[in-house]
Amino acid sequence: MKKTDPSVYLFSLGHFATDWCQGAIPALLPYFIQHYDLSYQEAGALVFANVLIASILQPLFGYYSDRISRPWFVSLGPLLCGISTALMGFCTTYPAIFAAAMLCGVGSALFHPEGALMVNRVAARAKGQALGIFAVGGNVGFALGPVAAGFCAYKAGIRSLVLFLAVNAVIAVASWIRMPSVLRLISAGEVQEKKDRESRPRENNWPAFGKLSVVILARSIGFTISNTFIPIYWINILHASATQGTTALSFLFTLGACITFTGGVISDRFGYLKIIRAAFLCMVPTYLLLTHTTDVWMATALLVPAAVSVFLPYSPIVVLGQSYLARNAGFASGVTLGLSTTLGGIFAPVVGWAADRWGLVNALQIFWIAGIAGLIAAFLLPEPEKE
Repeated sequence: MKKTDPSVYLFSLGHFATDWCQGAIPALLPYFIQHYDLSYQEAGALVFANVLIASILQPLFGYYSDRISRPWFVSLGPLLCGISTALMGFCTTYPAIFAAAMLCGVGSALFHPEGALMVNRVAARAKGQALGIFAVGGNVGFALGPVAAGFCAYKAGIRSLVLFLAVNAVIAVASWIRMPSVLRLISAGEVQEKKDRESRPRENNWPAFGKLSVVILARSIGFTISNTFIPIYWINILHASATQGTTALSFLFTLGACITFTGGVISDRFGYLKIIRAAFLCMVPTYLLLTHTTDVWMATALLVPAAVSVFLPYSPIVVLGQSYLARNAGFASGVTLGLSTTLGGIFAPVVGWAADRWGLVNALQIFWIAGIAGLIAAFLLPEPEKE
């Protein structure tokens, strides 16, 4: 395994701070449904509010990062996410919770493109491995976020969500303090990168990136709809407790942390396309079975291949996007890394509406349908240019 620059772990920590707030929102949905008498559609709309603003802003911030880097976004993003999550504990109306969810999306949009671009710049040849480490921070955040949010909502009291702000503030300050040394490292590396570009100019491959966007959307649907509806599915269909529902979500993302890192490492060795295609081959039958079982133990066991299908292609997708759009790596980072976890949230209120109308089980068939679309697109992707 290739040596990874220590600064990658700093960005991974910031990724954790951002995404554990993202993971907290779905885990809080059963609480909001119970205490504010929300419908499935209204609950799904909270996730939609969070991801819509991120989906719009992340590519814009990424495009901006290609021209004028703003390293302080790496600190500001997690801080805004912490503030928004803490505010949810003090909101007393649905519109106020909705606004807080949107603010969390702004924080996510600020962090992801700039963080991924910096990782790309310090990663040298082991880009899959470095982005795997970076992504693990987010996965650990999504794993711990539901547990922490569940503890705050059901044990310590909803206002104890200030825990998220306290942790994120510490991480934001730490990254701010360390940023100058990271920028010096990046500046030194850019000299060599400039020479490489002059000797071997590269162009953007927009048709390939267009096909990759279908893969991103399909993977994002699997990720975000799982993140949104697994606790609700466990409680209302499998008749498990609220604690079991949040634990199932935490289990999925704990597996995801390990699988994401593995996907980054093995994609450097076996190729990015092979890993992506294998993941979607796994996704279709797994989610078809998961949405047709009523046994909680069978459903829990199926979370293992579900995690493989959703998390294994995460790092390869980001590297491919940066390779296809070599001249606009920041924009590619904003689309691939950020939107691969948020774009599917646009479908959350639609799935919620379908669940209200036809039942949750029928609505969740979108999982394997999206998997088929992603599988077809994955086999149409071309090989990236060699570094």
